[in-house]
Amino acid sequence: MRKIILLLSLFVSSFAIAQTNDKEQHDQEFKLSALPYYNYGKGLGVTSADSLFQLNIRFRMQNRVTYNDNEDLGSSYEAHIRRLRLRFDGYVGNPKFQYVIQLSFAPGDLGGALVEGKNINIIRDAAISYVHNKHWNFLFGQTKLPGNRQRINSSGSLQLTDRSINNSQFNIDRDFGIQANYLNQSKDAFSYRVKTAVSSGEGRNWTGKDENVALTGKVEVLPFGTFKKGGEYFEGDIQYEEEPKLMLSGVLHKNFGANLSRGQQGNELFEARDLQSVFIDALAKYRGWAGMIAYMNRTTNDPITTMIDANGATQTRYVFAGEGMDYQLSYTFPSSHYEVIGRFSTQNVDDKIYQLNVPNQKQYSLGVTKYIWEHAFKVQTEFSYDKLQFQNGQEKGNWYVRFQIEIGI
Repeated sequence: MRKIILLLSLFVSSFAIAQTNDKEQHDQEFKLSALPYYNYGKGLGVTSADSLFQLNIRFRMQNRVTYNDNEDLGSSYEAHIRRLRLRFDGYVGNPKFQYVIQLSFAPGDLGGALVEGKNINIIRDAAISYVHNKHWNFLFGQTKLPGNRQRINSSGSLQLTDRSINNSQFNIDRDFGIQANYLNQSKDAFSYRVKTAVSSGEGRNWTGKDENVALTGKVEVLPFGTFKKGGEYFEGDIQYEEEPKLMLSGVLHKNFGANLSRGQQGNELFEARDLQSVFIDALAKYRGWAGMIAYMNRTTNDPITTMIDANGATQTRYVFAGEGMDYQLSYTFPSSHYEVIGRFSTQNVDDKIYQLNVPNQKQYSLGVTKYIWEHAFKVQTEFSYDKLQFQNGQEKGNWYVRFQIEIGI
């Protein structure tokens, strides 16, 4: 046992010493000063002695307790691991050739129970990227599409314990395909990004025959330059922007011949449908204040699909079509690192599925977050109230209170 420990120690030490000796030349050539051997909060990294590969390991988990009060089901509580993720990233051969792998393990994070004939969704990301220069990069594999702002943010970088009801129903999530991005950005000057994707349209971990395709295009505009430490990709002004920062973005997504009710997600439809999604976001941060407004929709010519079963009865499945708005405002106290967050969401479904008694919805959320170490270690509490309005005139009100701890590296 002592020999094994000694060998492991020598192995790790050789990596660290080799990297230290080559660090100045290596960083100057590839600008890798942001990727040291060990960096608390950004994973645990290893770079080979010949600098031909780098591996960075990260994990994160969300543990939560929720008390629900539902008009139909009464009161109940849930205590479980909401998310448990393991991520690997780095490069092979040259820092221009990068990879990312992300796996999920929590039962509620796998997209449902294992069903015979269906793939279990352990793999979230598995992609290879080529960074041509500071402007151009290309990606091949499975990962998030360049969709709405809140979806692009990691679930570990949210102010409240989960994304909005609109993000849950209208986002375009992950898909397998090719992405090409053009970045023209500066810290203090007008910046913009153009992101595109051609993907399968079937969502993550699809292995069947595919006849459809999805096209996505996104433009991000930053009139006053980029945010501190990539603040466009996490919620809340935890970096305390000393100058006003603003990002405006728009997305157009078309999924030709979609087989699922929400494009890349949802129940299987009886007939394929062509779907179109539009996302418009605005994000602003200044001196602890952060605000976000988001519009999203999904449209199709006919959201209803039907089938006659063996008993002669008509079965119905529908595309979740409609539109929604999110409004979110927060303030982070710079000395205590406490944050107060409010969010209001409205969701209106397409008239044809409203006739099926699928409700329109409003959600009111209030939360308090304590950042122990930014988004990597935080404690969150949230109260949310949902008001549902049905086509038959019935109204229902449901609410929940949730406590959550997030930790990761």
